[in-house]
Amino acid sequence: MALAQDATLMTVPTPRPIVVVGIGADGWDGLPATSRNAIEEADVVFGSVRQIASVRSHCTETRTWPSPLLPNLRSMLDAYEASLVCVLASGDPMFYGIGVTLTREFGAERLRVHPAPSSVSLACARLGWALQDTPTVSLVNTPIETLLPDLADGRRVIVLSRGSSTPGEVARMLSGNGFGDSAMTVLEQLGGPAERVVRGRARDSTFEGVDPLNVVALKCVRDPDAPRHGRIPGLADSAYTGDGQMTKQEVRALTLSALAPAPGELLWDIGGGSGTIAIEWMRTDRSCRAVTFESSQARREQIERNALHLGVPGLIVHHAAPESFGGVSGANAVPDAVFIGGGLTGADMLGACWKAVRSGGRVVANSVTAESDSLLLTAAAEYGGQLRRFQIYRGEPLGVFTTWRPQLPVTQWSAIKP
Repeated sequence: MALAQDATLMTVPTPRPIVVVGIGADGWDGLPATSRNAIEEADVVFGSVRQIASVRSHCTETRTWPSPLLPNLRSMLDAYEASLVCVLASGDPMFYGIGVTLTREFGAERLRVHPAPSSVSLACARLGWALQDTPTVSLVNTPIETLLPDLADGRRVIVLSRGSSTPGEVARMLSGNGFGDSAMTVLEQLGGPAERVVRGRARDSTFEGVDPLNVVALKCVRDPDAPRHGRIPGLADSAYTGDGQMTKQEVRALTLSALAPAPGELLWDIGGGSGTIAIEWMRTDRSCRAVTFESSQARREQIERNALHLGVPGLIVHHAAPESFGGVSGANAVPDAVFIGGGLTGADMLGACWKAVRSGGRVVANSVTAESDSLLLTAAAEYGGQLRRFQIYRGEPLGVFTTWRPQLPVTQWSAIKP
């Protein structure tokens, strides 16, 4: 006789929510009742040394973050998966805060967020600035040059500092880039009992002894003789250093128009030269990303220098295309647009770029030789798209008169991949 065997269904417990509480410089005293309850009810509270010190007497158990945090974040929280976890965040957790990282790691449905006013909200409140009209640049985990694209005469900008040295670094960067007369306001310990405001002019101030918990408010003033570097493509050729291998200003503007960058999109720039196309793609919006491919080591180095000087240090530089395509991974794996400005010597390059770009993405290629022109004609016949030809003339002196000097004519093919 067959014996019946009962099967026991194993259920996997659902992870408990992660409660994220924003806390200001005023610590426990500044928290509303809901945030206080979340901390008191938690089995364990995570936070920085400063944050934990302000609430420790109200916690069952506390853990301070290690350095570096990100490689250890998942394992630390997973160890308390069955517990009620509370994570402390500075100000608004979803404004350049740890709430964004936790959402990316665990999903929004796992979080319960209790925001506090952000340091930017408090700074604008103190200064009387309209929050919605004031751009914010975070230098917490990025080079100081990241601020450069946001500088414009008369503009107000809030800078999130990484520590006490940031205001002085910003002052030196402003002075070295034609904004030495800019007014700087350093706001320390905003919302706390030790709140302090320090003011100065960039070229005259070092901001020594600043509290590590600070934000910097800028009222930008451009020096009269300083070059203007706007976000609209077509920067002056003199904005770049190197061996002169670049897409020139007028053609660059037309090329970026054909590439049509949109926020968050990724460009692959083939034959980077001086990096002009990739750099100006990234300058159009802070979220635009780019990878450039260049066979010459000297030019790869000059691309990196130009990218840093023009405020887009996040530009990724690879070796020659298409051999290096396989080395691109992660968020930079599938481009929204590809520009071929160099290395257009065979149909295999066009085919590799067409294969790499996403469906609905754009491919744009420029040519200045008859041999490359024939490749573009073949590409247009195979893939469709548009062909254009540009002839740029620049006015130059001829004795006491002015004459028109022609630049090399440029053939351009652009197409959208179905």
